[in-house]
Amino acid sequence: MFGRRRRAEPEAAAEAVSERTPQQPAREQGPWDSDEPYPERERVDLGGLLLPVGEGFEVQLNVAGDQIVGALILVDDSALQVHAFAAPKRSGIWDEVRAELAAGVESAGGTVEEREGALGVELIGQVPVEDQGVQPVRYIGVDGPRWFLRGVLSGKAAADAVAAEPLEAVIRDIVVVRGDTPMPPKEPIALQLPSEAKQAVDQHAEDQTPDLNPFKRGPEITETR
Repeated sequence: MFGRRRRAEPEAAAEAVSERTPQQPAREQGPWDSDEPYPERERVDLGGLLLPVGEGFEVQLNVAGDQIVGALILVDDSALQVHAFAAPKRSGIWDEVRAELAAGVESAGGTVEEREGALGVELIGQVPVEDQGVQPVRYIGVDGPRWFLRGVLSGKAAADAVAAEPLEAVIRDIVVVRGDTPMPPKEPIALQLPSEAKQAVDQHAEDQTPDLNPFKRGPEITETR
């Protein structure tokens, strides 16, 4: 009996230490799943995404109807749009989504090609823009556990590797909060206003007429970091 107790005591002590000591990430970079260990740093809490932003970054939220479905990060002359979607438990969807994106660009009169990037296979395209000819764009996709993250680089970052670095770093440090709710593949993971922004909107609503629509001026809410 005493022998078993002496062996158990170190195990219990090790468990106690493990509970006190944060686990280290098993990988060097993300995007991260909220259920795995990930590096602690300042991130904007959008509910379905924990979004890291740097000094001088501007964040705009993409609204579809009454839901926030994506985020746009602006820095200098570059932009990164990120969306998270539900995916099957046992397989990713980037291969399928990539084919759909390529077909869409080509049907619009643009060109697109695949290449191996820092985060895996990505698409490099030239997309027609009304009255502006064509503009470069990069589509980055990452399959996670029951989620898929898509990033779209435009502006200077779409063609300049140096300009793209800070926005690629954002993708590598995003935390996706999928949740346990059953969702069909490709359904957007809904986002929400950061708590401080929600408080500002709620306060503004109290100071205005009851029928105030906080989104009536456009589909984007801006936060400058």
